[in-house]
Amino acid sequence: MYNIKLDQFEGPLDLLLNLIEEQKLDVTQVSLAKVAGQYLEYLKKKDNITLENLADFLSVAAKLILIKSKALLPLLEFSDEEEQEVKDLEQKILEYKKFKDAAKKLKNISERGKTCFSRDSFLEITPIFYPPENVNGHDLKKTFSFILNQIPLIEKLEQEMIREVITLEEKINHLRGVIKEKMEASFSEIASSAKDKIDVIISFLAMLELVKQRIIEVEQSGLFHDIKIKNLRDKI
Repeated sequence: MYNIKLDQFEGPLDLLLNLIEEQKLDVTQVSLAKVAGQYLEYLKKKDNITLENLADFLSVAAKLILIKSKALLPLLEFSDEEEQEVKDLEQKILEYKKFKDAAKKLKNISERGKTCFSRDSFLEITPIFYPPENVNGHDLKKTFSFILNQIPLIEKLEQEMIREVITLEEKINHLRGVIKEKMEASFSEIASSAKDKIDVIISFLAMLELVKQRIIEVEQSGLFHDIKIKNLRDKI
């Protein structure tokens, strides 16, 4: 089992990029599926993520679960919106990596302690931008903040209803109850009450978890045939 020691990260992309680089993976759907478990484990253990950033972490987590589900169920089809979300996540990680690499280079330059000099009037060309001699970082920050404050803020965000989704733990308990009563069932029977494909995915993940814990055993007679689920009595 691959173990990784995590420090406090600045944001979800920082964490995700670190996981990918630690395992020397490319930023692809396959790589994101491989690190999904580690990402979720980090969120489970950390209780000091600020509410301001928690939504960003959970948004990335939702996309990782979607990608992981696709890896487990190759026949699962993404909607156009879901496909775009996955592509956007890959692109954001690549762009974030560019900035992070640039920051490391700037840090190395700063730590060398060398002084840089501008080439005033180089080759007798009059510079277009020529700041006053006494300008400093505080002045630049003040000017930049002033410019940012001129950008109009969105006064009202669109409201959207968020429906409650059953958790993996709840689905595992439900499946345990069904198997305990009937001793044997089929996956199609378990998934028959599913309201959407997310519910089906969670049911499938719950079944895999119970197989992993040796609580149930499953068998499938052929490709695309229904999956039979049997109870291992001494484990219930």
